[in-house]
Amino acid sequence: MPVLARTFEAAGFSTILVSQIPYLVETVGAPRTLAVEFPLGHTLGQPHNIPQQKKVLIQALDVLKSAKEPGTVIHSREIWPVPQKEALKDWQPKEPSPLIKMMTPHFLEMAREQRKARRDAPQDKNRRN
Repeated sequence: MPVLARTFEAAGFSTILVSQIPYLVETVGAPRTLAVEFPLGHTLGQPHNIPQQKKVLIQALDVLKSAKEPGTVIHSREIWPVPQKEALKDWQPKEPSPLIKMMTPHFLEMAREQRKARRDAPQDKNRRN
């Protein structure tokens, strides 16, 4: 999205990104960003929480209007109304998607192989664990 935003900016259109990963968009050069600390997949707020979503959109438009320098990142004042541990657990589906179900054994095998390779690799005496 930052690349697309830069392309629109080059054509004369002002852009604003709303991001849950502001460090990423900042490093790739997004013109303006409103950073939100919401669970992934809920960039504008909780599902069906229209007042919260409107607040985030209004903040984004304010950043679009007021940001004077390229690369401006403003952090949203909105907070997720559920404790973080609970929110992270809540957004996970009860059943994994077919793709995740199919790929999980492969990921677990890759992780086992990486752990084994680290165990079997010669240890550097100067390396700290």
